[in-house]
Amino acid sequence: MGGSDRATGVLLDLDGTVHSRGVPFPGAVEALARIKQSGAGVRFLSNTTTQPRSSIAAMLASMGIPIGSPDEILTPAEAAVELLRRRGAARCFLCVEEALKPVFGEFETSGDRPDYVVIGDIGRRWDYELVNRLFRLVMNGAGIIALHRNRYWRTEDGLSVDIGAFVAGLEYAAGARAEVAGKPSRAFFRLAVRSLRLDPSGILSVGDDVESDIAGAAALGIRGVLVRTGKYDPREVGRAKVIPWRTVDSIADVPGLLSDGPP
Repeated sequence: MGGSDRATGVLLDLDGTVHSRGVPFPGAVEALARIKQSGAGVRFLSNTTTQPRSSIAAMLASMGIPIGSPDEILTPAEAAVELLRRRGAARCFLCVEEALKPVFGEFETSGDRPDYVVIGDIGRRWDYELVNRLFRLVMNGAGIIALHRNRYWRTEDGLSVDIGAFVAGLEYAAGARAEVAGKPSRAFFRLAVRSLRLDPSGILSVGDDVESDIAGAAALGIRGVLVRTGKYDPREVGRAKVIPWRTVDSIADVPGLLSDGPP
């Protein structure tokens, strides 16, 4: 980590790590205040695709979580916009919540021959007709951008299927491969690193998902801190191809790791 063992930046997952359905985990608010007081740069990395980051910032503020501006939050929507720009796309078909569509305002979103279909969370609106429409657009030449491809997530009713299952089905049917904008893609973590303007080796990535939060970050040399909250599952950890740098009970333990050097 350069000339010091102290972490210079922290990437924080939100749901399952900082809070659960809008309620902060015990010690979360105090932990975040201590992290910021340490001088470490902070970015909140959310794989949510149901709301813009301005809404996420307002939610965090309502929980008493210190945040300077919405720019401290990165979501797959911002990463997808950058990806569409790099690909020179002019048109896209948006399979996302209405609240997220203004983020893609620079692109034409009407017509039957888009350059890309962009897939996010739409809850119970998934049905055969929609999947078939996406399939036909891809067969006619559209690329696929998945805002994320999580397999499942935790709801009030328990674990539930996430959009990764629909993305995988579309890939299989169309013989195509989706580009992933959010976690665990390297592009998403690169965007976070560029935002902090720090060397990856001095950054910690904290989250409850060993695949999305830990493996994705490790690909760039970022050290992963796994918390035993949210969707943490020791069985998934045992099957993972990457070992977290540290595993702690909750975000409340993270400030104590800021001065820890590599093992």
